[in-house]
Amino acid sequence: MGIIMILFTLFGGLTLSAQSSINGTLSRKAGTFETTLLTFLTGTMFLAIFIIFFGQGNVLAIFEAPKWQLSAAFLGTLYLLLTVMAVPRIGVIATNIAGISGQLVIGVLIDHFGWFNSLVIALDMKRAFALLFMIIALYFIYKGNKRSSKETVAQHI
Repeated sequence: MGIIMILFTLFGGLTLSAQSSINGTLSRKAGTFETTLLTFLTGTMFLAIFIIFFGQGNVLAIFEAPKWQLSAAFLGTLYLLLTVMAVPRIGVIATNIAGISGQLVIGVLIDHFGWFNSLVIALDMKRAFALLFMIIALYFIYKGNKRSSKETVAQHI
């Protein structure tokens, strides 16, 4: 089952990069907030249909959840909005690497301190080096993007 979940997540990453690119392009015509709204409206319709046919939970339990847990919806919306804003300016790969780096940093902190009732996994040198290498990768990708965009502009002049 672990391999299947890794493959599902890998596919999710592929779709996220495609979505980032498409949303970045659409936002130039429709606007950033409008593109983000379209994504959430479409997602809402898709999930409503999915819940009707396959749902096994209790959607009304949302009203019984602690208020701090409801912040996850805002955080997801903020992530998508910031991604839609970033892609046209810094490109898909720099946006995604920055997002992944942010996820890793907060993930290490959540694991290390056991926040949100998570499993406690101490920050060790391996994890610290992994974070460092992601930040270094982000730096080189961003610098490469800036160089490529300057070369493209120079070719068009």
